[in-house]
Parts: sequence; C-alpha cells; structure tokens
Amino acid sequence: MRIKQRPGEHAAGRSNSWQLRGDSLLCSNDGMAEKAKSASSADQTLLLRRLPSVDELLLRPQVAELSRRLERGFLVETVRGELAQLRREIVSGAPQEEASFAAEAIELRVVRSVGRQLAPSLRGVINSSGVILHTNLGRAPMPTAILEEFRQTATQYSNLEYDVAAGARGKRDVHTARLIERLTGAEAAIVVNNCAAAVLLTLAALARGGEVIVSRGELIEIGDGFRIPEIMEQSGAVLREVGTTNRTRTADYESAINEKTCVILRVHPSNFTVSGFTEKPEVAELIALGQRTRLPVVEDLGSGCLVDLSPVGISEPTVRKSVEAGFSLVLFSGDKMLGGPQAGIIAGKKDLVQKVWRHPLFRALRVDKLTIAALEATLKRVSSRGVE
Repeated sequence: MRIKQRPGEHAAGRSNSWQLRGDSLLCSNDGMAEKAKSASSADQTLLLRRLPSVDELLLRPQVAELSRRLERGFLVETVRGELAQLRREIVSGAPQEEASFAAEAIELRVVRSVGRQLAPSLRGVINSSGVILHTNLGRAPMPTAILEEFRQTATQYSNLEYDVAAGARGKRDVHTARLIERLTGAEAAIVVNNCAAAVLLTLAALARGGEVIVSRGELIEIGDGFRIPEIMEQSGAVLREVGTTNRTRTADYESAINEKTCVILRVHPSNFTVSGFTEKPEVAELIALGQRTRLPVVEDLGSGCLVDLSPVGISEPTVRKSVEAGFSLVLFSGDKMLGGPQAGIIAGKKDLVQKVWRHPLFRALRVDKLTIAALEATLKRVSSRGVE
C-alpha cells in the first residue's frame, strides 16, 4: 500500500487530504468529520428512540405510587418535562452516560423533580448579615408562642367581624385597636398590610387633590425601590418640597402653606443619617405650626418602636413619644422593632383615624385573620413583658 499526497493542495491552504492506494478508501479530514457527524447523529437518534413514553413512565413503580397521592395532570406535566429535558441533553451532543437514559434512571429523575417542586420554597436560613431586621430575610422573627394563636385562628371559625355580645356584625380592628391605644396613648388605631400602605391610605384620605408638605431631606427610599414621592403620587396628593437636603427650617414649611395644603408630613429616616451642617425643626415647632394653621401633622415613623431602648444603647423614637408630642397620626410597621407580622399601623386622633378607615382603599389594604391573630399576640406580649 502506498500513501501519496495530492500535489499542490497543502500549498494552496486547503485542508490536508490523502489518497490511499491499494485496498484502502480515499478519505480526507473533511470526510472523517462527516462520517463522525453521521455516527453522532445516528447515536442521538438511537438514544431518542430508546426513551420511554409518558405512559410507560407513569406505570413505573415509584411514579405509580406518586399517582395515588398527586393530581394526575401535575404528574404528567412533570414526566413530560423530564423527557423534554433529556431530549435537549441528547441533541446538544454533550457526552452522556448511556445508563442515565434507562427507564429506571428516568423514573428516579421524575421522583426527584416532584420532590423539588413540592418542597417548601420559603424556608429558614441563618442570618449572618450583621443586620438584625433584614427585609430580605423576613425582618423580625416572631416568638414561638404566637404559633398557637395561628393554629387556633387558622383551623376554626372565629369572631373576626362578629360581635358575640351584641349578636351582630362587628369590626375586625377591635381585636388590636385597644392594645395599640394602650401601648401608644393614641385615641384610635387601625391596621393595614404594611407601612407603605399606611402612607398611601392616609394621604389618599386626607390629601387627595391637595398638597402635602415634606422636607427634601426626608424624601427617602428604602428597600426594593420604595420612595415616598412615588407613594404620594399614587395617593392623588401633590408633593410640595421644602428646604434643602441638609437644612430645613420651620419657616420653610410655613411659607409653603396655601389654600391647597392638606397635610404636613414628617418622615423618620430610619435607614440613614445626615450629619454635619444640618438643621431640622423641633417636633414641638412643627406641631405648633399645624395647630396654628389647623393642618394635620402626620409622622411616618416606620420602625414601630414601642419601648424605650436607650438604656441598651439604641436611639430610636417611640410611637408613644410621637403621639404625646401631638402628631395627628403616627404610621409605623408591625414587623420591624415591634417584632410581629407584616402590618402597617395608623394611630392617632380618633376623627382622623375614622376618616382614613372610611376611605374605600381601606378594604383593599386591610389585613386578614392570621395577621390580626399574630399582631394581637405580639401586642399582648409587649404589653406584659416588653420587647425581649
């Protein structure tokens, strides 16, 4: 047998090609690639044909056992999904273990897929972030004692909106209102699903179509892009900014008041501080301005601290202090420093709380029985034992 290179082909930059004389075949690198591709395609076709059908997999012992416990449509969809994924893996040309395409292996894939889909998505994690009240990690963990309140409320009928003594329809807010009033000194209180909702509802009820005065230094953004100006816009109120980022005086608020002014808003910057050359009105000055102009002064306190924590080195204003200072309404969260479920609490003057409660948005933003049960248990715990 002789091997002879075809003349001129290498010099011309073409791929190497060899002519085999005798009993051999004429072949080249290009030809070998084509044969390999054909062989690979044939292997893929063989593997695709070997895949079991959906019905065959549904009859496999472990899958059949699942079918006795699960809805058939869900199981069929899972089987089809695993078969589709296997087809993609085969067609991709990536190296595959032949055993992974056996019916037993695919059966196991289906079982594992079902397990993943039915496993809880929300689960416990270890908070090593250094941030105790971390929004992304669920904020404040609730005491285990509250679980019993959950169990009782969730597994049976309740007097959520029924006045047992009167034998007539009642109001769901009575279960938490008295506790909030006692802990904060407020005349009345209602609960919605978070503090952003409390801001939205309050401004919609008190300032829709009118102006709300707020310091530029308090136009905050917190987690997930929540911005005070955007919430105000959705309420139908018009934002009237006063002062500068670092300095705002009482005179700035006063000069901005006109016939369209409906609310003076103060926002507690709970997630940042501005230090150095700064100035802001004292609370007493702002309250006095509201009294002189007969305008409600509302505070978005956010954090919801009910207990003075200064003895342990934490400087955070309490709700009671704000109420006693004379704010018309104080808005705060239930799942931050209060340590309860996600909720937005509106506490303050009775006539204004009632006006907010009567707004149509309240029904869309109110909380359910489980939140009320958890919040009531949390408030009772704080009332009897303080914040631990």
